[in-house]
Amino acid sequence: MQQRGQWLLGAALGLMGAVFVAPALAQRYPERPVTLIVPWPPGGSTDLAMRALSEAAGKHLPHKIVIENKPGASGTLGAGFLAQNAKPDGYTVSQMPITVFRLPHMGKTAFDPMNDFTWVVHLTGYTFGVVVRADSPWKTWQDLIAYAKTNPGKVTYATPGHGTSLHITMEEIARLEGLQWLQVPFRGYAEAATALLGGHVMAHADSTGWAEMVDSGRLRLLSTWGARRTKRWPNAPTLKDLGYPLISNSPYGIAGPKGMDPNAVRVLHDAFKKALEDPDAQKMLDKFDQEIYYLNSADYAAHARKTYEEEREIVKRLGLKL
Repeated sequence: MQQRGQWLLGAALGLMGAVFVAPALAQRYPERPVTLIVPWPPGGSTDLAMRALSEAAGKHLPHKIVIENKPGASGTLGAGFLAQNAKPDGYTVSQMPITVFRLPHMGKTAFDPMNDFTWVVHLTGYTFGVVVRADSPWKTWQDLIAYAKTNPGKVTYATPGHGTSLHITMEEIARLEGLQWLQVPFRGYAEAATALLGGHVMAHADSTGWAEMVDSGRLRLLSTWGARRTKRWPNAPTLKDLGYPLISNSPYGIAGPKGMDPNAVRVLHDAFKKALEDPDAQKMLDKFDQEIYYLNSADYAAHARKTYEEEREIVKRLGLKL
């Protein structure tokens, strides 16, 4: 009996030790660098914004955040990697564009947005617009629409991928105008911009990676897609100015794999929330006209559910398929 009592006491002490050790281990998170997947090519507006935010967030962590680019699949390769390969230990997270909620309604994907992720923090959104070359015959948005109507299927426009918000919005406009034009998808901004400058496409719908070329006069901005005109290009009409009931800004945030440790979620959330207040990060967001759209983890999860259902209706209305 004495031996059994000693064994039980030892087991109890062991369990108590485990109870105290687990929180202690959690409190040391992160013990090594966190990898943030940016599912777009290096050098684009999303990549540069995420690098600035990650550098700012790293000031509040014991290690810097490492960026890993995984471009392709309309920005969903990060989501696929989280669902299929990442451990829920908080050391791998990804930027999550709106296509994560849209593509599953268009066909089979490697992830389920409602069951495969832990939503960490919502950050910001884009300023979108359509640009053409400065030597283009289209001086205004109305010029482009008029040409497209009289030349069905001949206007080609670049986007950063099939099923992206740029593609969806251009097809919504085509539906409202009763016209046909042809999307040419690329893996990201740089490839699409090169195609436009080389004359391989006629227009380019994208976020403000085109800003400097618009300001230098190499490109002409025909429209922006936010709720109001931008401070930087006040002469460019919004879609609402042009008579369309559309606002498109494709907000995004950061998520990890399902079952992520709550302490890791809290630590990363707090670091990125502080990053939104960092002057250097704010300068980069301002450079690309990305307005802050902060949501905490719980609100981001609710936003994800709402967005998933809204995207279902859009895909159904336009009849989109992968």
